[in-house]
Amino acid sequence: MAADKSLKSWQQEVDRWLRRRGIYWQPLSQFVRLVEEVGELGRELNHRFGDKPRTPKDEPGSVSEELGDILFIVLLLANTLEVNLEAALVSVLAKYDARSGPLT
Repeated sequence: MAADKSLKSWQQEVDRWLRRRGIYWQPLSQFVRLVEEVGELGRELNHRFGDKPRTPKDEPGSVSEELGDILFIVLLLANTLEVNLEAALVSVLAKYDARSGPLT
């Protein structure tokens, strides 16, 4: 897998992978899964940077892995809702440019 793919390419790859397995969930179920993954990221950040110490039963996590899980579910949800993430990102960046000045 190439790390320099476009969001559109990743959306297409996730779509092909999930269609082969027939496991597209309903949007609400996908959203709940997204919230679960964000919670896992939050727990890891809290262990690393917050006041919550890791207990012996807490397995070490990976911020990178948790962010990857979140991105995967976002791709899945975008596909289900027929959202072009590249177009959505361009629109959001234009909004931030208008509000705060260009990023570059």
